[in-house]
Amino acid sequence: MHLTSGVCMNKKVTIYEVAKRAGVAISTVSRVLNGSQNVSEDTKVKVNDVIKELNFRPQVNARKLASKEPQMLAIAVPSFTTPFFNEVLKGVKDEISKMDLDIILYNTGSKNPEEAVHNFFDRGTADALILLSIDVTDKIHEVLQATQTPVVLVNSAHESYNYFMLNDYKGGYMSGEHLVKNGFQNIGMISTVTKNKSSSERERGFIDALKNYKMNIDESLFITGDSEKHGGFTEEAGFEAINKYAEMGNFPDAIFCANDTQALGAIHAINKLGMSVPEDIALMGYDNIKFSKYMDLTTVNQKMYSTGVQATSRLAEIIRNPDQNLIQTTIDPELIERGSTKNSKK
Repeated sequence: MHLTSGVCMNKKVTIYEVAKRAGVAISTVSRVLNGSQNVSEDTKVKVNDVIKELNFRPQVNARKLASKEPQMLAIAVPSFTTPFFNEVLKGVKDEISKMDLDIILYNTGSKNPEEAVHNFFDRGTADALILLSIDVTDKIHEVLQATQTPVVLVNSAHESYNYFMLNDYKGGYMSGEHLVKNGFQNIGMISTVTKNKSSSERERGFIDALKNYKMNIDESLFITGDSEKHGGFTEEAGFEAINKYAEMGNFPDAIFCANDTQALGAIHAINKLGMSVPEDIALMGYDNIKFSKYMDLTTVNQKMYSTGVQATSRLAEIIRNPDQNLIQTTIDPELIERGSTKNSKK
């Protein structure tokens, strides 16, 4: 392989390599690229020399955003296969069809989020970004600031960015309150074996509701499945959790599942055990994905589709005019009551 100045010619040079070679922060490289006056002449010369040496060809977002060229919007998402993310992506897709924007999807998968975002910007293909369920750490914040990429957060929050945060705590509280008001006494929850912000907040809100209504809380009725796939938000996890109740020989009167997909697996397990919902066990889910309506499943509507629409619309506004006040919104959920939580013993 032919090498020049220690850099592979077939590898795209990144802003990180420029900063490392010049011995400065990536934010300093960014300021040089954008003609900032807040950089000493010596530093400018040093950075520009490295840029020439490495043949670095930056994708300067500010220059592109000032033009009328079509923009490339990227959405970084931990998974393409879960119904939750699919609903948000549908909203993005439908809204972006009205705009002069192209879209690429970036699946961060199980990667470390900081590494995933770093790798994403190494590719240098996007002019604007939606981060879905990815928390902005200090390192991610540094990258976003250095690349000057317009960004909107969905289901995460940071003081420096526009965001649409889902109120999982309130959704969990509403779920607990609903089951209490329907007259159930022995109430349990199927959570996720892999703890994450969404499931933890739902569980915290749920338990607070039970406490506020002076309900007895049996910790043995709060269980998880064993499946770690998709963070434990799967049919397998719900199925496994019901079988754990069976092994204990102790079933709740009502169960709150951390999402609708878990509820689907739980209903299947309950039926295989010769029981039914809601006659033997009341059950509710979370997310209000499409199939929940046809299963008569009580659930919590997170307004995922409309959140995807709002996030995309907001990103388009930022592209047109970057100098706007931040919009930082918390999306309150809505409880959808259906037949799966009917108390036949009332």
